[in-house]
Amino acid sequence: MKYNFKLLIMKNHFLFPNSFKKIGWILFVPSFIFSIYILTIDDSFTIDALDFNVLAIYNDGLFKSDKAFFKIIENNIGDELYVIGLIVGGILIGFSKLKNEDEMISKIRYESLVWATYFNYAIIILFTIFFFVIGYYSILIFNTFTLLLFFIIRFHYKIYQLNKISNDDE
Repeated sequence: MKYNFKLLIMKNHFLFPNSFKKIGWILFVPSFIFSIYILTIDDSFTIDALDFNVLAIYNDGLFKSDKAFFKIIENNIGDELYVIGLIVGGILIGFSKLKNEDEMISKIRYESLVWATYFNYAIIILFTIFFFVIGYYSILIFNTFTLLLFFIIRFHYKIYQLNKISNDDE
């Protein structure tokens, strides 16, 4: 069976404009720093100004017996903001066009996405075997971001290598 290689490569019309990459970095970096701070230094850190009444489609009432559907609850939305910042920022960084987007860049983007997916799931399998209970739950939460993170790191590393080779040839 023959494949048309051009059809397998990610088409540029699914990518954001290059200017969105800056917005992605503005969202991603502070969210990443804040999440590292919370995970390593102060896991109870909250900003009181971020306490709001929000609609909870489902609230399990952690450590309580009051499970509720479609209920207004008081919640600090700091966690939600940095999670959204990480995800939206990561998507904008990873899927915005480069200034000189060509077929080689598309190929690197596609290969990096496939590699990141394989690598991410290999790590999940290892953690499934060796981590349990709360540790495993934490790993699953981190997994929300790791695929994007692995993709961004590999894609930009491969672009760096390509640029280095191009500059060496000149």
